[in-house]
Amino acid sequence: MKTILILATLVAILYSKTYKMEASSTGSLIARLIKANLYHKYLEERNLRRSQILKKGSQPIMDYYDDFYTGNVTVGTPGQTFALVLDTGSSNLWLIDDSCDTEACDGYLGSVYTRRKFNATASSTFYTVNGTITIQYGSGWCDGQLAVDTVSFADLTIEQQEFLDAEDIADIFGYMPFDGIFGLAWPAISVGNVTPPMQNLLPSLDAPLFTVWLDRKLNVSMGGSGGLITYGAIDTTNCDLNVTYVPLTSETYWQFSIDGFSVGSFSEINTEDVISDTGTSWIGGPSYIMDAVVDQTDAQYNWEYGIYTVDCSTMMDQPDLQFTINGVTYNITSEEYILDLELGGGQVSAPSITQNFAPV
Repeated sequence: MKTILILATLVAILYSKTYKMEASSTGSLIARLIKANLYHKYLEERNLRRSQILKKGSQPIMDYYDDFYTGNVTVGTPGQTFALVLDTGSSNLWLIDDSCDTEACDGYLGSVYTRRKFNATASSTFYTVNGTITIQYGSGWCDGQLAVDTVSFADLTIEQQEFLDAEDIADIFGYMPFDGIFGLAWPAISVGNVTPPMQNLLPSLDAPLFTVWLDRKLNVSMGGSGGLITYGAIDTTNCDLNVTYVPLTSETYWQFSIDGFSVGSFSEINTEDVISDTGTSWIGGPSYIMDAVVDQTDAQYNWEYGIYTVDCSTMMDQPDLQFTINGVTYNITSEEYILDLELGGGQVSAPSITQNFAPV
């Protein structure tokens, strides 16, 4: 049975409309970097960035480990189209200004992605506002000028959306196959007191919610259809009609309580807060939980690639990950949480888990 998580906002409805936005999968970043012989350099920069953040660590951080789900968003008049990460783990919208000519802004050749940058002077509706900001993520940062322009997507238009017109970005973003980020979380974690796009959407929606359906592909691809976000309605085509609601524990991230977790013979019954983050495609948790997953799947750590691997032949036979939320248990089968990265040597699959995930 397919299950669904509804992200609902508690704001009044003014108009009756529903919008659908296709999501594209960029494929596996790890697979791209391995093939381009850039993965070790990427790991070095990622680990350096993490160590710097641990020393500063004052802003909310969101980490992007591997796969990205993007949607086409048009900005400006006439419109310029960008592939932006649809991210429920952050709240700001940002693009790369075309004045930035660093390798990171242009995109490294090994990333196999042609980056698009925003030409502010070509838009008749663009204007800047007072202030520059820096947005900090677990894997990097971006900074630049706060600006306002027309933003369109999914047959919807926001006439005056505030966003970051980034004039500089972290080197590690040069490897990542996107043009910016479209934040869908709450205003509390928006940098610069910017009103997030979702809050500006509410007056145009039939219902104050949006549905995220991510279409998991068994084999890692280098792009293609990745799912659908439906604004203002439940996606009855791709998702179960049985909807279970759970209250948020904090209006920051999409954060709620989980009652328990089990995998194989391991079981943990304890109430903890978790977040649903479409910008982070790996499952993260406390080290003892991740150790249990490693133990129950008989995964081995691959020092060359910095990931856990299992034998390819066991990919479809690993135990389910079971999450209990508000009294309902949701099963994630092994074909959903193990990725085939084609590493060779019979160890071609990696459990998509990490012990280093934690909003700060």
